[in-house]
Amino acid sequence: MKMRTTLAATTAMLLAGAASADTMKIGITQNNVGVDSYQTTYEKAFIAAAEANEEVEAVVLDAGGDVARQIAQMEDLIQQEVDAIIIWPTNGEAVIPAVRKAEKAGIPVVVTNSNIAEAGFDFIKSFSGPDNITQGARSAEIMCDKFKDMGIADEAQVVHITGQPGYTTAIERAKGFEDRLPEVCPNVTIVDTQPGDWNREKSQQVMEAFLVKYDDIDGVYAGDDNMGVGALNAAKAAGRDGIIFVGATNFAVGYEAMAAGEYWGSIYQSPVDDAEAALQTAVDILSGKDIPFLNYFDTPKITQDNMGQFTKPVF
Repeated sequence: MKMRTTLAATTAMLLAGAASADTMKIGITQNNVGVDSYQTTYEKAFIAAAEANEEVEAVVLDAGGDVARQIAQMEDLIQQEVDAIIIWPTNGEAVIPAVRKAEKAGIPVVVTNSNIAEAGFDFIKSFSGPDNITQGARSAEIMCDKFKDMGIADEAQVVHITGQPGYTTAIERAKGFEDRLPEVCPNVTIVDTQPGDWNREKSQQVMEAFLVKYDDIDGVYAGDDNMGVGALNAAKAAGRDGIIFVGATNFAVGYEAMAAGEYWGSIYQSPVDDAEAALQTAVDILSGKDIPFLNYFDTPKITQDNMGQFTKPVF
């Protein structure tokens, strides 16, 4: 039986025909597909993976960054009596009641990409995605190593552009970076931190304000390369050279900036791996397999020095 994928903004509309008894009906509610190319690529990869599995019928939804919409989508999937729900949370705290309701309805929940808050762990079967704290820590190591090479590890000043406030990935990447940096470079100072909301234009504006406020900026850490390149664009426009830019989640624009010698390093993460792992985790749970609660995939360091080992991201 060919799998059927349904796309909808708020309410799923099933295609005609009844699913066979052994078909797994899996619903996914995503964070915000249109916000960046990572999430767009993730959705395409998820649909492709579902279509390749004849045992899966997928209901694919997008919350558009709206917590209330995502909660409504969770309610809708519960009403549809799907076999499993995958959620990419818009807010790690706010979605917990909806996740708990799914668990009470006997529907296993897999959290993808960005985990919910720890208070909701009892209501989910597994998290599938990157270890964001480790990513932040690895970004700190990349930056520290570069400062040591430059001979400025005892005096460097850094500004930090975070992702969307309240979003678990943003919180964890920030924690990983801010905890690890003083361990490896204790004399480096983080002079300011502001959210860029995963948006390149907003991050450029944040960096513009940093450049006005601080005469001495040696490094910028951004929660992803989309924001990091926004900060890079602001520095280039202001004629501020010599700043070390490090991100997490290497986007195509970050890879290109690294190749141009303008952007130092990042963390390599594939949205295709992310999407495929989430679907497979849900399938494995429904098949009765034992799955780790924290089901991480590896995200290695990438810098100008080793980028030849990695293919250019497709997002």
